[in-house]
Amino acid sequence: MIQLDDLPELQRPVMIAAFEGWNDAGEAASAVIAHLIEVWGAQPVAAIDPEEFYDFQVTRPRIVHEAGERMVTWPTTRILHASLTGEDRDVLVVEGIEPSVRWRGFTEQLLDLAEQAGVELLITLGSYLAPVPHTRPIQTDVTSESQEMTHRFDLSASSYEGPTGITGVINLAAEQVGLPAVSAWAGIPHYAGSVPSPKASLALLDRLEELLDITIPRGEFVEDAAAWQRGVDELAAGDPDVAEYVASLESAQDTAELPEASGEAIAREFEKFLRRRGDTD
Repeated sequence: MIQLDDLPELQRPVMIAAFEGWNDAGEAASAVIAHLIEVWGAQPVAAIDPEEFYDFQVTRPRIVHEAGERMVTWPTTRILHASLTGEDRDVLVVEGIEPSVRWRGFTEQLLDLAEQAGVELLITLGSYLAPVPHTRPIQTDVTSESQEMTHRFDLSASSYEGPTGITGVINLAAEQVGLPAVSAWAGIPHYAGSVPSPKASLALLDRLEELLDITIPRGEFVEDAAAWQRGVDELAAGDPDVAEYVASLESAQDTAELPEASGEAIAREFEKFLRRRGDTD
């Protein structure tokens, strides 16, 4: 079992996790985790032994130069701690690569660690390729198996059936041991999923803000998302078939979203605007 380094008593701790690999189209989810570690100054407090869970022929170790020495760095999953100034909340950030083997043992270790730390809420992040247009806001799906969470955040339980990644396994296992868990996923245009997608990362940050009722600095995501948008615009403009396909996706999505133009949806967007501007009333 992994053990946390010495920590003070945590305040309303939440665990936020994302994994590189199958769960991370366009590197959108893992980019959010890296961003949170940077802007919150998160420090490592634990790591899962990679020997048990990774096939090093699939996810290879790397040789690096550090302090004048050549060293091997092994693929693993790290847990980092941050205290959010002014929020009276601690966060454990889980940064890792989807394990190759023994998913049940991996999940058990991670949830045992969450229990040690007194985690009150688990949030997993993911991203997937979807038939959506890049010209519209990135769609995010937020679901939970917990009745408490579905009522608190006005969510629904996931209706997905099919192959799953480690995040799906972790979320269901968390519910079984009584840890409330929420899963947030961003849908990335499949014709633009071969490169990092900062626009999708921004959408996941928006969802995190809503779930935690905090403001998270955007860093370079805004500029990077604009550059990504211009790049995909140029791709579509240079290929009539892609342009026609994008137009059909726009039409389908706009039609499907007409019922969402409600007073409640507009109010939610206005609240997010005020929170980012720093208004307190």
